[in-house]
Amino acid sequence: MSAVFEGYERQYCELSSNLSRQCSAASSLDGEQKKLKISEIKAGIDDGDTLIRKMELEARSASMKASLLVKLREYKTDLNNLKSELKRITSATNNDELLELGQADTLVSSNDHRERLVMSTERLNQSSERIKESRRSMLETEELGAAILQDLHQQRQSLLHAHNTLHGVDDNIDKSKKILTAISRRMSRNKWILGSFMAAIVLAIIVILTIKLSR
Repeated sequence: MSAVFEGYERQYCELSSNLSRQCSAASSLDGEQKKLKISEIKAGIDDGDTLIRKMELEARSASMKASLLVKLREYKTDLNNLKSELKRITSATNNDELLELGQADTLVSSNDHRERLVMSTERLNQSSERIKESRRSMLETEELGAAILQDLHQQRQSLLHAHNTLHGVDDNIDKSKKILTAISRRMSRNKWILGSFMAAIVLAIIVILTIKLSR
C-alpha cells in the first residue's frame, strides 16, 4: 500500500472520529455555542473533502488501485453520513430560530400585515394607472397610424389622378401635333396650287399680249 495514501488515511480517520464527537456535542448545545460548533464541523468536513480528493488521486496512481478504491468508497460514505448529520443539526437549529422569531414577531405581525396590504394596494393602483396610461398611448398610436394610412391613400389617389391627367395631356399633345402636321401639309399643298394658278394666269396674259402685239 502507498505510504502517502496511508498518511492521508490516518489523518481522515482521526478527523472523522473528531467530527462524530463534535456532532454529538452540537446536538446538546443551543444559541451561539451551537452555531460556533456547526461552523467548526463545516470546516472539518471541508478538510475531509480535501483528504478524500488527495486519497483518490493517490489511489488511482498506486499499484494496488482496486483495494485502495474500495477503502476510498467507504470513506466517502462515511463523509456523506457526517454531512447528513450536519444538515440535520443545522436544520434543527434553523427551525428553533424560526420558532423564536415567529414568537417574537407575533406581537407586530398584524401591523406588518396591514402595512403590506396598504403597500400592495398602492402598488396595484399604480400598476392600474400605468396600464390605463399605456392603453391610452396605444389608442393614440393606433389613431395616428390610421390617419397616416388614410393620408397615404389620399396621396396615392392624387398621384394616380395626376398620372392620368398627364397621360391625357400627352394624348392631346399628340393629337395637336397631328392636326398641325395636317394643316402644314395643306398649306404647302395650297401654296403649290396657288403658285401654279398664278403661273398659269401670267402665262395666259403673256400669250394674249403676244397675240395682240403680233397683229
